Order: sequence, then structure tokens, then C-alpha cells
Amino acid sequence: MNLPDERSFNRWFIIISCLVVIVLVLWNTSIFFQRLKEDERAKMNIWAQAQEELSNAPEDADLSLILEILNNNTTIPIIHTNEEGEIAYTTNLDPIILEDQDRTREYLEDLKEENEPIIIDLGEGQIQYLYYGNSPALNKLKYYPIGLTLIGFLFIGVVYFFYTTTKSSEQNKLWAGMAKETAHQIGTPLSSLIGWTEILKAENINPSYVEEMEKDIDRLRTITERFSKIGSLPNLQKTDIVGSTKESFEYLKNRSSNLIDFSIRTPRQPINVMLNEQLYSWTIENLVKNAIDAMRGKGELLIEIKQDLKQAHIYISDTGKGIDKNKFRSIFEPGQTTKKRGWGLGLSLAKRIIEEYHKGKIKVARSEINKGTTFQISLKKV
Repeated sequence: MNLPDERSFNRWFIIISCLVVIVLVLWNTSIFFQRLKEDERAKMNIWAQAQEELSNAPEDADLSLILEILNNNTTIPIIHTNEEGEIAYTTNLDPIILEDQDRTREYLEDLKEENEPIIIDLGEGQIQYLYYGNSPALNKLKYYPIGLTLIGFLFIGVVYFFYTTTKSSEQNKLWAGMAKETAHQIGTPLSSLIGWTEILKAENINPSYVEEMEKDIDRLRTITERFSKIGSLPNLQKTDIVGSTKESFEYLKNRSSNLIDFSIRTPRQPINVMLNEQLYSWTIENLVKNAIDAMRGKGELLIEIKQDLKQAHIYISDTGKGIDKNKFRSIFEPGQTTKKRGWGLGLSLAKRIIEEYHKGKIKVARSEINKGTTFQISLKKV
């Protein structure tokens, strides 16, 4: 059994064990409740017999034991009625109930539904009916299974949450580890390329060739730095989001197909936010590439920046195939992709960068099938 299977087994073993324990406790509680109810029924039968003995006892009889039995009941509420249903005697009732005859009658109806009456033969053809309710202890015991069930499900929820967060933490560590290893792997050939450009300069190669190579080397260096920051808290600096977005826009525009009509709309004045420019440009790059793929390499792409009193909003709009509304949230989950190639990590990475590192928000602002999609990034202004 591998580690994930073992942890899944442990999780379900704990959950099923909790359910079994809850069922066993509830079953035993039910049995205990019925036994207490039977004991109270037996106690009421003895109390009714004592009442009969008291009514039929001669004047010189010793009534101490009978009176002790009658006075021993201090918890179970009792109402006696005659054959006509009129209330003849009450004990252990709330004084508030006794103050109102209608309320007393309503309480009597509740007692009739709660337990079967006991017939008291007072002699000479007089019969009374003893109606009684459950004692306070028995009433509290009725709610015990509910509380136990809630505690059980709460514990199951805690176990599930623990294993879910543990899995998420492991995925985050794996993500960060892969990113740092990628940065490390790129770093070795990158250093070699820098050395080769110096050699080419010494060989009097066409300077334009070397200049283009240096641009690509700078790009590789930027990518390496991006990957190295995954898993670590990035350094955020006060940055003009307008200028940073324009820079990313120009870079992507110059390296994309001429069939894509790029346009950008921004305020004239700068908008300052706390930003890590390298990670932010990575986010813009992922969203733009996602838009280009959605348009299948041909269409219109617009980047627009707006602001309100507290936030700057960046919109990336395309004229692609659109996204179903029921997928607005799931597309940000790792592995969610409609492309034949790729791992479906671009939007997940963008969400991580914006929401976890920059404490902003990213969402699908608008989307219509075969008309296009607009993504929205919101960052707090400073």
C-alpha cells in the first residue's frame, strides 16, 4: 500500500469508526432510556397503589409507609382526573401552568400523549386516571443523542478538514519543490549561455545576433527568478501598476502572432499598489496566453485598467470560445484545462500569485460562449 492509499485508508477508518461508536452509543442510550421509562412506569404503578391504599385504609391504620411512598415522588409531574375527565389532583407541576386552567388542560393533553394512564380504584365505584410525564432527568436524556450526534459529526468534520489541509500542504510543498528545482535546472545552461555570448562578442559576430541572444538570456533569467520565488514570500514594493502592465503588454505583443489585435486602455496617471513585478508579469503572461489559446491564435485582445477609491482593477478580455458559467471557479483548480497539451497550471498559478502573494482577487468577470471572456484582477491601492 503506497502512502496516499494508506492515508486515505486511515481517514476512512477513523470516520467509519466514529460512525460505529456513535451508532453504538445511540443504541445503548436508547436502551437505557427505555429502561428508565419502564422504571418510572413501575414507580407510578406503586404510587397509584399507595393512593388506592390511602383511600381504602381504615381510620386506625398505620399510614406512614404509604405516605412515605406518596411523598417520595418529587420529580415526576402528575395529574389525576375523574371519570368525567375533570382534574382532581396535581403534583410537581410548574406553578405557571397551574395559574391558567387552559394551560393546565393543554399540559394534560401533552401528558396523555406522553404515557398511557394508570387507573386508580378508590373504592365504592370511584375511579381516577393518573396521567404522568417524564422526569426532568429523562427529558434531558432525550436530547443527549442529538448532542452526541452533533459532536460526532463535528469530530468527523475536523478529521476530514485535517486530512484535506494536510493534502493541500503537501501539494504546496511539491509545487514549490518542483518550481525551485526547475529554476535550478535552468540556471546551469543559462550560465553557460552567458559565457558563450561573451565569446561571440570577442569573435566580432554581428552585434544584432548577440543582442537578440542577450534578450532571450534576460528572459530566461526572469523565468528562473519567477520559479525560484514560488514557495517563498515574495518581496512586494510600491509599484505603478499602469507602467508594469504596459511593459508586460509590449513584451507579449511583440512576441505574438500578427493575427492577434492587441490593444490597451489605461489611466494617464500612475496607480500605485504593493507588487512583485516579476510574479505579476507572469500572471499577465499566463492570462494573455490563455486568451490567445481560447481564440486559437486569431482575434482581439484588450487589456484595460480601471480604479475605484480602494482598488485597481485589471481586465484581460478576448474574443475566444468563452467559458461555461458552472466552470468559472473550477478553471482555477490545478489540472483544469481544455487544451490537448499542458498541465492546466497557468490559471491556478495566476490565482496563487494574486490571492496568496498579493492578497488580491482574480475571477472571471464575464464570459459568453463563442463571444469571449474577461478576467479581472483586483489589487489594493497604496
